Amino acid sequence: MDILNTNALDLSRAIATRELSAEELMRATLARIGSVNPSVNAIVSLRDEETLLAEARAADAAEPRGWMHGLPLAVKDLANAAGLPTSMGSPALAGTVAKRDDIMVARMRAAGAIVIGKTNTPEFGLGSHSYNPVFGVTRNPWDLTRSAGGSSGGAGAALAARMVSIADGSDMMGSLRNPAAWNNVYGFRPTWGRIPSEPEGDAFLHSLSTLGPMARCPRDLAALLDTQSGPDPNQPFACSAPPTLPGLEDAPGPMRIGWLGDWGGAYAMEPCLRTASATAVHHFEALGCDAETLDPPFSAAALWNSWITLRSWAVAAKLEPLYRTRPEMLKPEAIWEIERGLGLSAMEVHRASAIRSDWFRKTVALFERFDALVLPATQLWPFPAEWDWPKEIDGTTMDSYHRWMEVVIPVSLIGLPCLALPAGFGDAGLPHGLQVFGPKGSDGRLLQIGQLWHGAQDWTARVPAVPREGPGKGPQG
Repeated sequence: MDILNTNALDLSRAIATRELSAEELMRATLARIGSVNPSVNAIVSLRDEETLLAEARAADAAEPRGWMHGLPLAVKDLANAAGLPTSMGSPALAGTVAKRDDIMVARMRAAGAIVIGKTNTPEFGLGSHSYNPVFGVTRNPWDLTRSAGGSSGGAGAALAARMVSIADGSDMMGSLRNPAAWNNVYGFRPTWGRIPSEPEGDAFLHSLSTLGPMARCPRDLAALLDTQSGPDPNQPFACSAPPTLPGLEDAPGPMRIGWLGDWGGAYAMEPCLRTASATAVHHFEALGCDAETLDPPFSAAALWNSWITLRSWAVAAKLEPLYRTRPEMLKPEAIWEIERGLGLSAMEVHRASAIRSDWFRKTVALFERFDALVLPATQLWPFPAEWDWPKEIDGTTMDSYHRWMEVVIPVSLIGLPCLALPAGFGDAGLPHGLQVFGPKGSDGRLLQIGQLWHGAQDWTARVPAVPREGPGKGPQG
């Protein structure tokens, strides 16, 4: 068995049948991390080797607890895992050890996962480039001079570089989708409320972000989604949903796909990426789908204005205490968000929410015609890792640190489920992806579409050749 290239469910089956031991898997995992992580910097706060091997041996001696029994897992460093630091990429929190697991982490542990450490993320998850003053920058395994995306960039890079077989993440503004595209893996943003976050703050008002899974195949994605899912009694909008793995192989039947492209030119996009994305959409036709190019269904400017209002309001609600006491610990982008949020009036927030409702109603009508809608997952290829964020795309100036990811907000704004799937490689050897989203509750059907796609276009079978010596002079396209 090629342990490092084997997907998570197959590893699980091998452990259950004693074809593979958890200790063997842990040794291979730690050896791979030792080999490539110094170059990629995806795994942070790695636990002691002997302790992890002891836990793997204990797993071999015990009855399986669930499908993740004995699987090494690195948790995104925005979530709490008991006994590990939760730094969130911030000097203000660096070294703060979590006393308990977050709900999602507890569910993955209950399924048998062995938490080995954390995955890197930008400071407080702000921005789609995983760098911070605590752990540094996460580099793209396909070209170490390039960004791995974010905010789940450490998770995406660790999957691509074969340091883990499965990963968790979170998504407010594309954080499960951008790194999936740039690392040639899958990411899934579920229907909002399917996976409960921590019951803190005002759960009634702040509903832009969600947790979710990442993997190298849709089967693993579905298995982890099912493990993470389920209501929590402390959260008002948490919902029950049927499991997605049992029906994954079922044929979804004839499908109508709506291609939204660059939203009629509203989203600045590198021309070669625009072309590559449009070409990739034709693969749906080869799967028997009827694909149709759509005109922009809603004002891009209205969506953007609604988004930046509600996002700044949510960020300010979370980070205002730190802004009042230790502002020097915050990066400029965080301060910008907080100050915008603190300056908003109640009526500005209300108007932004009304736009959100209008867009949701528009999608209801769209999904009467189409089974899924498709957008590019990013607006440019992975950019140099030393940048903080791209200042322009194809001659268009980016007027904020996150404008270059505007293509993700039609999904994020209204909490729809969305599958990020790999869509091939450009001329410079860098990967890209597509977003496939559907109506509320269509998580299982989207994963069925992903399974069909994966069977015909197994891009994730390609493995990046990560040099051990560190960043080099990779392709610049």
